[in-house]
Amino acid sequence: MVALNGLLRPAVAAGSIAASLNTSSLNKRAGSISSGCGTTGALSCSSNAKGTCCFEAPGGLILQTQFWDTSPETGPTDSWTIHGLWPDNCDGSFSEDCDPSRDYTGISSLLTAQGASSTLSFMNQFWLNDPDDGSNEELWEHEWATHGTCYSTLQTSCLPEGSPKGAEAVAFFEQVVTLFKALPTYEWLTNQGIKPSSSTTHTYSALTAALEAEAGVIPALNCDGSDLDEIYWYFHLRGSVIDGEFEPISAPEKGDCPSSGIKWLPKN
Repeated sequence: MVALNGLLRPAVAAGSIAASLNTSSLNKRAGSISSGCGTTGALSCSSNAKGTCCFEAPGGLILQTQFWDTSPETGPTDSWTIHGLWPDNCDGSFSEDCDPSRDYTGISSLLTAQGASSTLSFMNQFWLNDPDDGSNEELWEHEWATHGTCYSTLQTSCLPEGSPKGAEAVAFFEQVVTLFKALPTYEWLTNQGIKPSSSTTHTYSALTAALEAEAGVIPALNCDGSDLDEIYWYFHLRGSVIDGEFEPISAPEKGDCPSSGIKWLPKN
């Protein structure tokens, strides 16, 4: 059992990402594998070193991405949902579909077989596909194949000897859920007096200022027209995706929402 207490180091305010990770029992993961890396090595994007099992590269700029879907609606009315965990390169470029030989299918069965049933249960509530686009399984398979296979620290050669097939994917899904639980975007916005509304509009700067007050860092906000529908939280990583330290950073660039007139529509 790997505990992720103390996952983040920056000294940011109470109620921040760090506080969420340090105090929450939700950080205990079901998986039994360990990277053996520790968390005393270099931080991703701190050098041009080649990626290894203990240094994430070239995808060292890591995004925990969330959806706010209202047409059609997905997920609880009082929570964003998971999109994924993406390893962008440090310059903002990215690679995709890095190892087709590990395009695993049957993610539910994989998680259940390796002791991650609680993770699967959470995913079925908070990691949901647009029903017009396919099943939840299809989204999970896509996120692993497109993004998960690109992490240098999740190569099969990095796993402990005797690890079952797909153990690195199980660790990936558990880590995505762990980070999502530490990023309660809905709660943070409402704490700052910003609530879903079909009529109220906001400026980009007001929304990011509200989130910075809660999280200690500034995310990037994306919109469908003027409707807020996606958020990117950024991290650097020390050690492995399996059990390393994710250090939050402010978004290196603004999202595509307009500067004003943004609506955060309610889920009915």
